[in-house]
Amino acid sequence: MGPLPVPRRSTKPAPTVSAFDAGLRMIVGRDHSVAELRRKLGRRGYPDVEIDAAQERLMANGWLGDRRFAERYARRRSRSLGPMAISAELAARGVDRELVEAAIERLGPHTQYLAAHKLADKLAGNTQYASYRELLHSVGAKLLRRGFSMEVVRKACDGLWPGTSDEPTA
Repeated sequence: MGPLPVPRRSTKPAPTVSAFDAGLRMIVGRDHSVAELRRKLGRRGYPDVEIDAAQERLMANGWLGDRRFAERYARRRSRSLGPMAISAELAARGVDRELVEAAIERLGPHTQYLAAHKLADKLAGNTQYASYRELLHSVGAKLLRRGFSMEVVRKACDGLWPGTSDEPTA
């Protein structure tokens, strides 16, 4: 049968500060979702009991919360990403779908359009597109990959199109 495997011991030294202090330092650096903070504290060697206590204390003081995190994150990322991409990023950070949807909804369609138009203008640069279709295939495709809806992409491209004989009906 062979020898039994020997359990590996962690070579990491035990944490020297409390899980609360470590969590607070992380939050001061940047906002974290609850799941993100728990994962990071766990990787640093804190036991679940300490992580639970730190999480409760941070939440009780209003320094940690997925709702606040999602709203701030969505607002910050909405300058360069559409709602679908922001939603995916927040889900990857462990934020509940309902909170993600609420944060995206707070952005509103006008904010999405302004961000898409600004980004489309930057992506187009000084390029003179031969047709609206070419503009849509170049700039529009990049906006779609950044998580904007087709409706918002079309509005942003319509705003860039100078309006020659090739109207934005393509």
